[in-house]
Amino acid sequence: MILSKYPNLVLKEIFDHMEYSDLFILSFASKNIRKMIRWSQKERFITIRSIEYFFDNNWEPPLVHVHSKRGSESIMDLRNPRRDRNDIFQLNVSGKIIDFQLCTNKKRAMASYQESENESVIVSIQNYLLDFFGSSMQYHWRFGYLQHYFIPRLKNVSFCIDICLEEDLKEMEKLETFFSSSPVFKWIGLKTMSTIKPFTPESKLYQAESIRISQFWDNFSLSAILRHFKGRQATVMCDRWENSEELIEFVNRWKSGEAFQKLEHLKFKFNRNEILDKGFLNEIGVKCIDATKQPPTHTLPKVYNWYYQQTEPTTDPIISHTYVVRATDNRVASILIQEDMSRSGEWIETIYFGVWDKTEEEFLKLID
Repeated sequence: MILSKYPNLVLKEIFDHMEYSDLFILSFASKNIRKMIRWSQKERFITIRSIEYFFDNNWEPPLVHVHSKRGSESIMDLRNPRRDRNDIFQLNVSGKIIDFQLCTNKKRAMASYQESENESVIVSIQNYLLDFFGSSMQYHWRFGYLQHYFIPRLKNVSFCIDICLEEDLKEMEKLETFFSSSPVFKWIGLKTMSTIKPFTPESKLYQAESIRISQFWDNFSLSAILRHFKGRQATVMCDRWENSEELIEFVNRWKSGEAFQKLEHLKFKFNRNEILDKGFLNEIGVKCIDATKQPPTHTLPKVYNWYYQQTEPTTDPIISHTYVVRATDNRVASILIQEDMSRSGEWIETIYFGVWDKTEEEFLKLID
């Protein structure tokens, strides 16, 4: 079948029914075919939310995923664990010749190359993806282990990590060393299974744009974030928390303009322990919306949508009658304290803090 002989409308219909993995391989057929795919799939490519290099562990090959409104699809393996010379074919990827093999059952291409070529191969692949899909979507480099890691120098790529620390102190120290030698991360997901010492105040953990931390048995994460976080969005879950003064200090520092200038959304979730009594809101100087009126809903696009099956990658909505105002620019932050019962019958308390890009006067105009 010679595609170039078909009318453009027929080609568009053919391409519309092809998966991204097929379009990706087909794009290497010729410059003309690649051009036709880009032209016919322009609207479809706009729906792509992100393209992600995903390194899960040492046993699964690194994958390249396309995340769109239609769902998530893998288009390429970055390492071929079953190289078969009889089925190898070569492609010119942005000026570099790379060996590939088709994985027929998973319908995607598998790249074959020496470990010493890691960076040059991935740089070429990224340049090709930018040329083919464009730069309107986000590109992420995400991994979930520290063994044999490396961070390549790539155009238009943000770095994300999702990792679980067990009881090994050396693992935590290794992670801190890794942060210190890495660029600032777009997103950090961290789960700790036991008490570990806090990261240093200068750690790049606190400089990430967005973090999601699950801390069991201790509350160091919450305490440290209330002091040191410099990013935009944070979610922290811990088993217990025993110092409401830390939260009061955090709110007051935000209100004064002393810290947290980039902050957009914080969520703290912990087992209820009666530390937030009725006087808490008075101590942080909240203002109140008339109980008979409907407050506006605070929600924002997530800096990084770590769970791509979500149809709406936004922060949890905050609908609250209480808010505080920042002295330096009169910006508003909504505060919500919510209580729920867990499946085990324990009371869970969640504190939401959402910063509006509006002055108090502009904010009050939103109230019904």
